[in-house]
Amino acid sequence: MLRLVECVPNFSEGKNEAKIDNIVNQMASVAGVTVLDVDPGADTNRTVVTMVGTPEAIGKGAFRGIKRASEIIDMSHHNGTHPRMGATDVCPFIPVSGVSDEECIELSKKVGKRVGDELGIPVYLYEKSARKPDRIKLPSIRIGEYEGLAKKLKDDNWKPDFGPAKFHVKAGAIVMGCREFLIAYNINLNTKDHRLATDIAFELREAGRSKRISNTKSKNLLDGEIVRHDDGKPVKIPGMFKDVKAIGWYVDIFNRAQISINFNNYKVSTIHDVFDEACRLADDRGVRVTGSELVGLIPLEAMLMAGKHYLKKQNRSLGIPVKDIVECAVQSLGLNDVTKFSPSEKIIDYAVKKEDRPLKSLVENEFVEELSTNSPAPGGGSVSALAGSLGAALSSMVAALTHEKKGMLDIKPEMNKIGVEAQELKDRLAFLVDEDTEAFNQVIEANRLPANDEKEKKVKVKSVATANKYAIDIPMETAEKCFRVIELTNTLVEKGNPNSVSDAGVAAEVALAGVRGGCMNVLINLNGVDDQEYCNKKRTAVETLIKKAEFLHQTVFNKTMKRIDD
Repeated sequence: MLRLVECVPNFSEGKNEAKIDNIVNQMASVAGVTVLDVDPGADTNRTVVTMVGTPEAIGKGAFRGIKRASEIIDMSHHNGTHPRMGATDVCPFIPVSGVSDEECIELSKKVGKRVGDELGIPVYLYEKSARKPDRIKLPSIRIGEYEGLAKKLKDDNWKPDFGPAKFHVKAGAIVMGCREFLIAYNINLNTKDHRLATDIAFELREAGRSKRISNTKSKNLLDGEIVRHDDGKPVKIPGMFKDVKAIGWYVDIFNRAQISINFNNYKVSTIHDVFDEACRLADDRGVRVTGSELVGLIPLEAMLMAGKHYLKKQNRSLGIPVKDIVECAVQSLGLNDVTKFSPSEKIIDYAVKKEDRPLKSLVENEFVEELSTNSPAPGGGSVSALAGSLGAALSSMVAALTHEKKGMLDIKPEMNKIGVEAQELKDRLAFLVDEDTEAFNQVIEANRLPANDEKEKKVKVKSVATANKYAIDIPMETAEKCFRVIELTNTLVEKGNPNSVSDAGVAAEVALAGVRGGCMNVLINLNGVDDQEYCNKKRTAVETLIKKAEFLHQTVFNKTMKRIDD
């Protein structure tokens, strides 16, 4: 899984296209950053930029955008309808895939500190990064806006988390932190009656609905007098799903009613659970859900959660390729109901700039030809990773065939678990095919660095050492994951579909090649490392792993031959 972070900086400029382009170009110029959307608003005089990339790239991109905004936007002359307190008003970091909340929190602190130290702009942390309870919510921090900031900074309670407690006339102040990914989602109904959509929305959303006195003449819960507290405020009946906002409306262009939903935390309240409940509530009201649509993008993780949910309901194996899990989610949620759902455009993990990983695609066609040339890479490390990936793929196949075989119901759960892990190993090892070559290239680049003076020599020595250790870590990971493939085959040969026992045996054979090949690459790369203690530990680890792999492989081979003979 790619390590991806989304960043949505809001800049206090929505009219001057040249300034907006200048800021956006600064961020887009960072390698590894993909700008997905630029949304300027003249009335608000504000532009919302959505970009995604690796944590490191996003950190650099965010800083560049903030720096350029502080240089070309003068808040002392700014006006607009949207609340704001700075040239870069708010800069949230959202984990998308392969990145934890904690890492995004640290990223926000790292960028915040750099902004405070280098640009002299006051920075306040909010949401999950907040250090004080009264700074969790953005509106609380933004009270008084830019115009009240000078006075606010004199109050010790409003000392910024980073940067000086000093009014920055041009740039104002910035709010940044880690928050959850927001998903905008619509559920479609086979009716024009928006009141039915609203009624269902009230049931689904966390805020719920106002309690009403039953109207015997109407079954619609929107009818009837509202019950109120002594202070006149409505009595509320909580809704079903936490962190979900929803309303109902009629969409003229589609000639139907929709339930419009915002998921503020799709991990707490999942899309598929809300969709299923909407189907049930619609049925109770005599209407049907015909499908749904996404507004904007969605993380791959949310789609996989939905796909796996429906696969389980269908009693199908989860050990299938990711694209098939996504397709199950698309079909089950009816995401092609009103508009075409394109995974490459709507799933944020796929919409980013494709990484320069040509070998992963060459595996299916030109890899062998590329391997046979006189170029030093790809080489044995990439082939070792490929061997392991093939072994994992075979293991997944055997698990799936066993899962579906009649008369083997007792081991379906175990086969399902093996299939899922085998798919993960397959994908990671396929990734390492390119990564091994990338590691080799880093060693070459480090060795080409100049060493004309003492400073350059120190930089080169450090760079070479770092590159060499990375070129050791990658094949070591390859060898360890290939050993795990052999462990899976040991179970598959013993318990798997008897018609596929030879496939499980072959998986162990190629996985052993991956273990040995990965270990060979570890050992040869140790020659470039001067740290003897480090080298000795790696040699011991390699020797231990090879012994374990060869012993287990022999066990799997013997079991395979015995089952074939039987």
